[in-house]
Amino acid sequence: MFERFTVDARQTVVLAQSEARSLHHSHVGTEHLLLALAGGADGPAAGVLRDHGLETADLRRRIVTALDGGLDQDALATLGIDLDQVRRAAEANFGPGALQTPAHRPTRKSGHIPFSDRAKKVLELSLREAVRLKHREIGTGHLLLGLIREGDGLAARVLTEAGADLPGIRADVVRRITAAAA
Repeated sequence: MFERFTVDARQTVVLAQSEARSLHHSHVGTEHLLLALAGGADGPAAGVLRDHGLETADLRRRIVTALDGGLDQDALATLGIDLDQVRRAAEANFGPGALQTPAHRPTRKSGHIPFSDRAKKVLELSLREAVRLKHREIGTGHLLLGLIREGDGLAARVLTEAGADLPGIRADVVRRITAAAA
């Protein structure tokens, strides 16, 4: 399937792996694909996400917060607890990702990072979206369409919690990639 990916789509997959590593995660999930799409080049996916007010830094913050088991940094600060200091101490004693949910704790320091089942589903759905639109290649827009269509991963949850209009994003992506293909 990767042979049908555009250069930008391939770069997005590589960037998703880099995002997983930078967050010390043991797999590439939908959330890493979202961060890669939002932070990527000025392709259709990044453009539409920005047009809808979805910035990479805010999405990353929301993802980290979701993976911290719902720890509210501001609420803890009112009690005199510095979550960053607690995180550093926990990681110094127990290793990177000590406060993360078990599914997101790192298990390897280098080498291949596997894709989660949901992330694999997003890649499959991006192919289906390209076929549905009669496009020969899979671009970043198709990846974003696959991510929205999957709908159950952390990325979809973060987008929804950020107030994203998923049908509107979908329509804008289809409009952009259809115009570009014409």
